[in-house]
Amino acid sequence: MAETFGERFQRLRKERGLTQDRIAEAVNVSSQAVSKWENDINMPDITLLLPLSELLGVTTDELLGKEKHDVMIIEDPEKKKDIMKMMFRVKVNTTEGDKVNIQLPMALIKIAIDSGMSMPQVSGKVDLTQFDWKQILDLVEQGVIGEIVKVDTAEGDQVSIIIE
Repeated sequence: MAETFGERFQRLRKERGLTQDRIAEAVNVSSQAVSKWENDINMPDITLLLPLSELLGVTTDELLGKEKHDVMIIEDPEKKKDIMKMMFRVKVNTTEGDKVNIQLPMALIKIAIDSGMSMPQVSGKVDLTQFDWKQILDLVEQGVIGEIVKVDTAEGDQVSIIIE
């Protein structure tokens, strides 16, 4: 049986170590409203979907139950996305509550590689200097898109690298 919105919401909330009260406070609703969402009595207002997905560290599609697609390789040149319109995303959610969301346009990465620039360390949890940017760019130019890396550490931290 498919997971209901309430079941999914509760699972995501618990995976992030958040309480119903913390969710309620963050989006300015009552904890009873959050409880009703989790019990499939009510659904959140559509205007809350983006803040809720950000709080839970997922996309709105994931929050609403759309299944994730694995990495895809688009071989047909006519179906490939324009690399200059694509995004490189890094998401880090730590058990300490740190949330790092980095979005870099692939165009910027290409310019940086072509000019010999190096990427900075963003935080203690994300060191962009450790990425092989040339190799990532080569993969994207070959048509690789999607979640190319997903790591769940033993400490409960989650790291995702997505190209879209």
